[in-house]
Amino acid sequence: MEHFPNKISVAVFVTALMPGPTLNISTINQQDQAFKKKRPLLDNQYAYDDGPNKPATRFFFGPRYLATYLYQLSPPQDWNLATTLVRPRKIFSEEDMIKVLALSHRRYGSVSRVFVMTEKDLSVYPKFQRWMTTHNPPNRVVEISGSDHMVMMSKPIQLSHHLQTIANHFDS
Repeated sequence: MEHFPNKISVAVFVTALMPGPTLNISTINQQDQAFKKKRPLLDNQYAYDDGPNKPATRFFFGPRYLATYLYQLSPPQDWNLATTLVRPRKIFSEEDMIKVLALSHRRYGSVSRVFVMTEKDLSVYPKFQRWMTTHNPPNRVVEISGSDHMVMMSKPIQLSHHLQTIANHFDS
């Protein structure tokens, strides 16, 4: 959006963090952690590739965590497949994220945005989703009732319907 705003009709944020020119990724991460502060790690793991006294470099989702917080309303076969496909996530430093996600009003802010709220999301809590849309208002907010974090698995037809409606509305 920052690099190619004229090539994007609309950006759709689904179970995602939504930074903006006035709401940087650092602030969003701090708020996200505040909402999640009491959540147990369960079977998630961190890797310390630079040594035990250095910050973690990778993060691994465990099967129990996936079932409890990401796929709790999705069909079991989707969770089962996810446990075989999940890969470690690289952990970026706050400085790296701020450099890469420097967003301007003129470019990033010129792109229409739609935020899809996921009602029963236990990863990006609905209260936090509302906080993001209040502090960084998109052009439109749609909600998918009864959806977990993996809305494409728990409510695929509703998500497809909303995406088609959004595409039709913002088609340029």
